[in-house]
Amino acid sequence: MIDPFGRSIDYLRVSVTDRCDFRCTYCMAEHMTFLPKKELLSLEELDRLCTVFIEKGVRRLRLTGGEPLVRKNVMHLIERLSRHLRSGALNELTLTSNGSQLFRFADQLADLGVRRINVSLDTLDPDKFRQITRWGNLDRVMAGLESARKAGLKVKINTVALKDFNDQEIPELIRWAHGSGMDMTVIETMPMGEIEEDRTDHYLPLSVLRANLADTFDMRDIPYKTGGPARYVEIAETGGRLGFITPMTHNFCESCNRVRITCTGTLYMCLGQDDAADLRAPLRNSEGNESLSNAIDAAIARKPKGHDFIIDRRNNRPAVARHMSVTGG
Repeated sequence: MIDPFGRSIDYLRVSVTDRCDFRCTYCMAEHMTFLPKKELLSLEELDRLCTVFIEKGVRRLRLTGGEPLVRKNVMHLIERLSRHLRSGALNELTLTSNGSQLFRFADQLADLGVRRINVSLDTLDPDKFRQITRWGNLDRVMAGLESARKAGLKVKINTVALKDFNDQEIPELIRWAHGSGMDMTVIETMPMGEIEEDRTDHYLPLSVLRANLADTFDMRDIPYKTGGPARYVEIAETGGRLGFITPMTHNFCESCNRVRITCTGTLYMCLGQDDAADLRAPLRNSEGNESLSNAIDAAIARKPKGHDFIIDRRNNRPAVARHMSVTGG
C-alpha cells in the first residue's frame, strides 16, 4: 500500500476496545461514555480485517485500546493473529498496555509469539500514579512488569511528559527503566478529545525536556528504530535507549508508515485528522473481501501529508473530537 506521498503503509494499529480500567487525566474524561458493545467489531471480524491488511502488505501489527487486555476473550484474537507470525506474513505482533492485566496474560502473550510490548507509565510515585490514572494501582502494574520480564517479553516504557507533574521525575524514571533492562520513550501530550483540564497547563515541549536532561545525561543520537515515530538517543550513564515522540514540536509525518483502526471498524489515515473510512460496512456486507480491499485502497489514496496539532493558549481545544482511546494508539 503506497499513499499519495510515496510512503509505504506497512504498520497497522488496531484498537480492540475503547474501554479502559484507568482514566488517565490527559487521555480520558473521568466519566466516559463508552460505545455500546453491539457497535464493536467481533473478535472474528477484527481477525478478518487485520488479515486483509496483512495480505495487502502490513508487516507490523499493534493491538491497542483503551486497554486491549480488558477486551473479553482478547487472547483468542491474539491466538488467531499469531498464525501470521508462524507463516512469516507478519514480522511483529505487539501491544500497548497500561500494565494492569499483564500479570494475568504475560505468559500467554509470549507463548503466542509476542516478543515486545509497550507499557504506559508516567510516575513511580504511588500517590501521583493514582492522581494521574484516577483508578490505577501502581503495585499491580509493577507486578505485571515483573511477569512480563519473567515471560521473556521485552518491555518499553512510554511516559507522557507533563509540566509540573512528572518533569522533575523523568531522570529517575529513565534510571529505573534502564536499570530494569527496559527502553523508555517520552511523549508530548496531544490535543485529542474533551477532558476536564486545560492541556496547556501541563504541555511540555520535548525540546525543553531534552535540554534539561542534557544537564544530567550524556545523550548520543542513534539510528535505532522500532517501526514507530520515536527518535532515539543512547544515554552513556545508563547504557539504555531513550526515545522522543514529538507530534507537537517536531512532527514525524514525513516518514509516517501507519494507519489506525478503531474497535468499530473506522479507519483513520492520520491520528490528527478527522477524515476516516468506514470498513465495518464492507466487512459485514459481503462474505468476500473484494469490497473491503477496495475501501482500504480508496482510503490510503487520500492519506494526508500530516496532522495539524497545536497546543497553546489560543488553541486549547482538541484538534480532533475523539479521544486517543478510541483511535488505536
